[in-house]
Amino acid sequence: MDIVSENKAHGGRQLVVKHASSATGTDMTFSIFLPPQAEQGTALPVVWYLSGLTCTHANVTDKGEYRAACAEHGLIFVAPDTSPRGDDVPDAEGYDFGQGAGFYVDATEEPWARNFRMWSYVTDELPALVAAEFPADMARQGITGHSMGGHGALTVALRNPDRFRSVSAFAPIVAPGQVPWGRKALAGYLGDDEARWRKNDPIALIEDGARVDELLVDVGTADQFLEQELRPELLERACSDAGIALTLRRQPGYDHSYYFISTFMADHLRWHAERLR
Repeated sequence: MDIVSENKAHGGRQLVVKHASSATGTDMTFSIFLPPQAEQGTALPVVWYLSGLTCTHANVTDKGEYRAACAEHGLIFVAPDTSPRGDDVPDAEGYDFGQGAGFYVDATEEPWARNFRMWSYVTDELPALVAAEFPADMARQGITGHSMGGHGALTVALRNPDRFRSVSAFAPIVAPGQVPWGRKALAGYLGDDEARWRKNDPIALIEDGARVDELLVDVGTADQFLEQELRPELLERACSDAGIALTLRRQPGYDHSYYFISTFMADHLRWHAERLR
């Protein structure tokens, strides 16, 4: 594990870390903010943030405006990359598949299966590394994400309900099996058998019996992807049918960008902190 950079912020430390990943067979980079409470030696709760299409760890690290809230509430904030990267890693034309678009699944189709194992990376390998190297209380974990990463956060939490005390999302792709971005990714990584997609689709997981206690989701009414790719009304309906307490906030005039995310980031972290105490 190599510390690529370290900066003091809000009394804590913002690190960017690089390490060799056995899950992806590549080097992977993630960012981690350690609030000032970490200096006291106390194990602190962890909030995982999964980024969207085209992003790396750097997008939320530079634009997410989470450090003040994490310092206030004593939260460790971890942001992994969205895919393996490198000259030897397969890629595709377009921004919505290949490098930068791992969709948090373990690919089974060639040539993707060798490296694109983002599910194993974010659910097994990276948590083990964080637990071993940092003062993280792994009994108190929350997860959130944006767009493709919102899909990832919902899916990871629904499949691991005993691991996460809190789950939220910004403009998530809630039904990848029903929208263009998701269908392209799931078919490419997992093959054409749509039954195999269901465990990587939040709506399908809820329909098949997966449950969490509650969800917080924000979407912007001016989001250019709202009607075709995000479809929050499907999550609203599924949660209503399943008895999941969903707080879905449609924020007037906000789009899909980090201007939107940064506006409501502190609100989400406060919500997580209340459930991670």
